[in-house]
Amino acid sequence: MRLELDGVTIGDEPTPALPALDAVLTDGAPTLVAVGTERGPMLASLIAGGRMLPDRGTVRLDGEEDPERIRRAVALVDTPMASEPTPAVPVGSVVREELVLAGRPASRQAVVDLLDDLGIGAWRRAPMTDLPPTDRIRLLLTLAAARPGVAALVLTSPERHGGPSDEWLGIVRSLTEAGTPVLVVGGRALDPVLRSAGVTAARS
Repeated sequence: MRLELDGVTIGDEPTPALPALDAVLTDGAPTLVAVGTERGPMLASLIAGGRMLPDRGTVRLDGEEDPERIRRAVALVDTPMASEPTPAVPVGSVVREELVLAGRPASRQAVVDLLDDLGIGAWRRAPMTDLPPTDRIRLLLTLAAARPGVAALVLTSPERHGGPSDEWLGIVRSLTEAGTPVLVVGGRALDPVLRSAGVTAARS
């Protein structure tokens, strides 16, 4: 699997909403991208997932410019305006909805079992906004990776929830090593992570 963003841009100079961005995600390692505009992480994620076309530049999956194929193969995770869970919705309800989307059993027991497997069963009735940051990211990535046909994940701005960056970075590394590579798109708060993470990195 190879997902390429080549010079993707939204808006005009001198203040584009998304400055020109190049990034490559492969099976080998996660890729981290820091975007220096307020809406940049969301826009870059939508473009990488085939949900929005850039004003300039291209997105290719395995060498092909095919937005429909990209939409099927790339899942957006915690992306504002696209896949971010409503803050007040209970954790269990988010899990149930994802199980339905994945065509898996979505009974109360199935929800309980999945949350228990992740060690967060006590949070089933809590609102998503209360779930600790690392647990939130692990849950949403795990659910998205289980959808049929998904070959890659785009995680948007995990730093906005707080929590130790090494914890969520460990999660994205584990998923990539298990066969579902993760592109992390965030703001400039990711810069220190990029300098120390030892993974593929890009800046816009």
